[in-house]
Parts: sequence; C-alpha cells; structure tokens
Amino acid sequence: MISIFINISIVLLAFVGMEFMAWFTHKYVMHGVLWSWHEDHHKPHFHKDGFFEKNDLFFLVFAIPSAICYILGTSTDMNYLLYVGIGISIYGLVYFLIHDVYIHQRFKWFRQLDSKYSRAILRAHGAHHAHITKEAGESFGLLVVAKKYYAQYRRNKQAMQTE
Repeated sequence: MISIFINISIVLLAFVGMEFMAWFTHKYVMHGVLWSWHEDHHKPHFHKDGFFEKNDLFFLVFAIPSAICYILGTSTDMNYLLYVGIGISIYGLVYFLIHDVYIHQRFKWFRQLDSKYSRAILRAHGAHHAHITKEAGESFGLLVVAKKYYAQYRRNKQAMQTE
C-alpha cells in the first residue's frame, strides 16, 4: 500500500515539476536559443504553410526524457523512473489537449469551455501571443495562471449581468 502511495506521489510530483520545466523551457529556451524553432508558433495562422510548425519539434524535447525514464524504469533497479516518465507523459497529454486542442484549435475536438480557469488560461495565452517577438513576453506557463487573468473574467461576468 505504501509503495502505491509513493508511486502515485512520484507521478504527481513529476507532473507538477513539468509545469515549472515547461515555463522555464518556454521562457529561456523557446524564447532564447531555440527561437528559430518556436518563432513560427507566434505567427498568425494565415502566414503558415501546412499543419505542422517547427515548434512541434519541442514535442521531442519533452518526449525523449519521458521515454528514457520508461526504458530505465523498466530495465534497471531504478523503477521510480517509470513513474517519473508516467508523470511527464500525463503532463504532455494535458498540455496537448489544452494548448493544441483547446487554445489553438488545431483539432476540432472540443470548443469553448466556460469556467473561470479555462477563460483565464485563454487570456494568459492570448497575452503571451500578443508578442510576436522573442522579447517582452509574458505568461510562459500553461496551467498556472496569474490572478490578473481571473480578474478579467469577473469583470466580464459582472458586465454581462448588468446588461
């Protein structure tokens, strides 16, 4: 029973840690030395050719460590790495569903969610994409959203009720 709790804890810690890693990588790598991969993601859709972007290469940047954790976790005595890999994979799935499916509508699986949190994510990501250069960006994370984006939701909701 304790090992199940420990394994679930490792998965959750890896998942939470990935939000920090995604923020750090986005701010300092994607908007830094690998801007050439990420730049096309900040261009309007009508300036893009085809479905894929160079930015999609970052899938590999995060998938390779997860795969290595799966391999090492199942083939060595470091079985805890399997659970780290699972946490990274779950974060990757959540990131894909929120970022590519919900925010950017690259797949038309679901459209508009209506909650304070989902609207705050949209606003934060919109603020991030308001900057088309690698400098002067904001909102580099995905799941952790600054309070100011929630405040906009409250103001809009109040304005709709007074109409």
